[in-house]
Amino acid sequence: MPDFNRYEKARIIGARALQVSYGAPVLVDTDQTEPILIAAEEYDANALPFTVRREQ
Repeated sequence: MPDFNRYEKARIIGARALQVSYGAPVLVDTDQTEPILIAAEEYDANALPFTVRREQ
């Protein structure tokens, strides 16, 4: 996974937390119940299928 700046990381985790809160399947085994914590664990495990397009 490439290095994301803090704004990209916040956007990715926030978008994934919203998906999880609406019932999307969780991509890692976790004991967490809060969507934001689940999304953060998925981010740390490099399990998120997000890409970031940057203008050059």
